[in-house]
Amino acid sequence: MADKLCASGAEVFKKGNWFHEKLEDGLVISFEIAECYHTATSKFQTVDVIETVPFGRCLITDRLMQSAYKDEMVYHESLVQPSLFAHPCPKKVFIGGGGEGATLREVLRHKSVEECVMVDIDGEVVQMCKEYLPQHHAGAYDDPRAKLIIDDCKAQLEGYADGYFDVIILDLSDPLDGGPCYQLYTTSFYSMCKAKLAEGGVFVTQSGCGGIADADRCFTCVHSTLKQVFPKVHGYTTHVPSFTSEWGFNLALKSGETDVGSDDYAHALDKRVEEKGLGEQLQWYDSVTHRRMFSLSKPVRKMLQNETRVMTVENPLFMTDATSGINC
Repeated sequence: MADKLCASGAEVFKKGNWFHEKLEDGLVISFEIAECYHTATSKFQTVDVIETVPFGRCLITDRLMQSAYKDEMVYHESLVQPSLFAHPCPKKVFIGGGGEGATLREVLRHKSVEECVMVDIDGEVVQMCKEYLPQHHAGAYDDPRAKLIIDDCKAQLEGYADGYFDVIILDLSDPLDGGPCYQLYTTSFYSMCKAKLAEGGVFVTQSGCGGIADADRCFTCVHSTLKQVFPKVHGYTTHVPSFTSEWGFNLALKSGETDVGSDDYAHALDKRVEEKGLGEQLQWYDSVTHRRMFSLSKPVRKMLQNETRVMTVENPLFMTDATSGINC
């Protein structure tokens, strides 16, 4: 029986061109490639833009899926919108990473935003995304409120005065061994982020897989690390189909006064969305979706409760190495 199953699987890959991503030992996901638009190696990572049959055009870095046309709004609205709505009137926003431009796009939907500084270390990726992923940025780079800087995120943020930003959003690669971002998931960096936030400021970071089988690889540890720095931290998740996982985010409040996970907060959310004129623009985020994201499963809640690891520069946590994807 096992031989028949193996033979059946092998038959699938005899036709067409496939991208294979190793998720963990014994588990690989495969995407059929319809077209390859661009392949390059930047100073920091390998970069591919491909058209896949199930998810449309996708950005792949270091052979790992980063974003797909079909469901990018799920990830980007989930990352950005809870943090922007958690602040009463966000005017100055900082984005670390976010080369596709979709995070910037979501921030600039808010008319209250006067300035959005986006810092990405890899200019080649940004340029490639501008050219090959127009749906992601949707012209956001041309908005006069946007300030794009190609540099190290930490170095640039350090240069701003304490209390300058209302919201800080980290749309960084996972903390991979050999990757460019692992030091940006540590107590020292988070402490600096807190200092750069104004009173009532909001911080959010993508935090890796957040399902019952994998939340303890990164999500729970980021949560535990942020709790050493901020008075209130909310972990939340949503399912991103192209990632084949529940995906985790952590939102932290400088003052800790707003309970973004409460029923009262969610109940008032739709009215605030309409007041901002975003009801028709947002494809994913509303009060029902918000409740679902902040309603974690019992096993994940238990993992968060039991997590004791704290990431520091001296003692980082690596999800995996930066070459775990497999291209064929």
